[in-house]
Amino acid sequence: MTQTALILGATGRFGRNAAEQFAAAGWAVREFDRSRDDLMASARGADVIVNGWNPAYTDWAEQVPELHARVIKAARQTGATVILPGNVYVFGPDSPAPWTAASDHGAKNPLGCIRIQMEEAYRQSGVRTILLRGGDFIDTQNSGNWFDKVLIKSLARGRFTYPGNPDIPHAWAYLPDYCRAIVQLAERRETLPAFTDIPFPGYTMTGREMAEILDRISPGPVRLGMMSWLPLILAQPFWRLAGCLLEMRYVWNTPHWLDRADFDRVLPGFQTTPVREALASAVSLPSIEQQINPNQTVTAGS
Repeated sequence: MTQTALILGATGRFGRNAAEQFAAAGWAVREFDRSRDDLMASARGADVIVNGWNPAYTDWAEQVPELHARVIKAARQTGATVILPGNVYVFGPDSPAPWTAASDHGAKNPLGCIRIQMEEAYRQSGVRTILLRGGDFIDTQNSGNWFDKVLIKSLARGRFTYPGNPDIPHAWAYLPDYCRAIVQLAERRETLPAFTDIPFPGYTMTGREMAEILDRISPGPVRLGMMSWLPLILAQPFWRLAGCLLEMRYVWNTPHWLDRADFDRVLPGFQTTPVREALASAVSLPSIEQQINPNQTVTAGS
């Protein structure tokens, strides 16, 4: 019998990729529209609720608790499993790597504390929940994340801009792989603990290593440059988002990677897209291709 996934936030980067991967795996996909749909009615008959709702940073304190309380209520009444895209915000700058499901959630900053409280609400709810914790997202299209908004913004001019220490490891998640893993976990949900917290190993790269890969797969040379945080510091008094971005700056200067032991145990043999292929797909955006050379397509190397 066909299983059904209700996707919340289907127009966002995570929700879009999740919808594609569930559909590719043969699931019936319902895309929730907050402007017209009722959550409880939409959740009836759904096997999983894929929670891709993610308000702007500046709205987290006000909206995150209420949005997730609604999801918990819908899942409790319908019996659906909730799928949560986890991130690394729960870990503080003093949390030693590798980060695992057992690592201390030591974040003290406001955004990190909101994530900790949100995850704990699911843990205490009794609702079957699967949280796959990934690093920074690499998408296949321009979706306003750190990778395309900052790191490769000037790639057409041969510049790769890094916002932190380029010589320490950083965790990355290629969204098609990440969401494919979510589908496989959803299909195994009955065999998992009621609250499942699994790190997604993805890729671990330094900024310098990422720049070197991009240099090899790009039509022209790519040089590594450092992002200046000074404009954000100066903008804090009149731009709330600047303060939120500065709050998470420590992640770019904290060496970290996600332990793969639990993931490999639950999804043995999972095949990750080669990193060069993933990065090639991420930089093969029309806007970037046209700026580099409208007649040349960026492809993955051998």
